Amino acid sequence: MSEKKKFNIEYEIKSSPRILYGFLSEPNGLTQWFADDVSVRDQIYTFTWDGEQQKAKLLAMKENKMVRFRWVDDDPSYYFEMEIIQDELTNDVALSITDFATEDTIGERKLIWDNQFEYLVSVLGA
Repeated sequence: MSEKKKFNIEYEIKSSPRILYGFLSEPNGLTQWFADDVSVRDQIYTFTWDGEQQKAKLLAMKENKMVRFRWVDDDPSYYFEMEIIQDELTNDVALSITDFATEDTIGERKLIWDNQFEYLVSVLGA
């Protein structure tokens, strides 16, 4: 199994952290842009895409700031995190994504995030 590398992408978004946070942390919010269906039970989120399920454990959560998940079938040292960053001077809001992928799949992973982010922007009307 090849080593995964951490990568980070940042997207500027016109949304308040409070509204954005609901789309990152709540099953009905995540269903609107991240997966076809999302359910949660005991800190385990079940994401469904095209009938395939993947489970992720919620590792950390800071209200209106960030959520961090780990795929249950993945190595414990890997996770994906969605963090809301607000510039104190301009109040501009950005969504920072931290994820892990193998060298040869990083490009593909970034494209997936780009696509998901476009869905998020359209849902937010941002």
